[in-house]
Amino acid sequence: MPQTTPLISIENVVASASVNQNIDLLEIQRIFPDVEYHPEQFPGLVFRLKSPKTATLIFSSGKMVCTGAKSEDQAFKAVNTVVQKLRKGGIKVENEAVIEIQNIVASASLGGRVKLEEAALTLPRSMYEPEQFPGLIHRMLEPKTVILLFASGKLVCTGAKKEEEVYKAVNNLHVTLENESLMMY
Repeated sequence: MPQTTPLISIENVVASASVNQNIDLLEIQRIFPDVEYHPEQFPGLVFRLKSPKTATLIFSSGKMVCTGAKSEDQAFKAVNTVVQKLRKGGIKVENEAVIEIQNIVASASLGGRVKLEEAALTLPRSMYEPEQFPGLIHRMLEPKTVILLFASGKLVCTGAKKEEEVYKAVNNLHVTLENESLMMY
């Protein structure tokens, strides 16, 4: 059994959203002078919030992408807050935003060192080429995630669509490393 419980930290939750209507980005820029909008460089407008600290890209199609949230709840709250602020500012947003989590990125520490060379031979769907990248890349099927695992026992987990998938993926990996005697404490 694992000697320690992995310390897991959600770093970024990316959510897409749509209000299913066209939005006048120039009008938003006029009403909210602190937004960033440079249509000659990028077609989206950046609407930043201080709480939760996020950036939401808004496109004229009514589609949005929110980044920077530290939880699923924060991502939903951020998009809904942006929609409320637009309405308060006089932008007609008729529909509620349909929000979907696209990706959750988390970091974790397993509390011990990992024998990466052996892990690369033991873990299926793993790639380890230390000349090119110091971490082992492990593609987990269930839950469907990609984990970058380092000899220090630190890792990055990406591709999850729910927070519980992050915890499940990291814990599954940790138990496998323990069972195969690939952890050093």
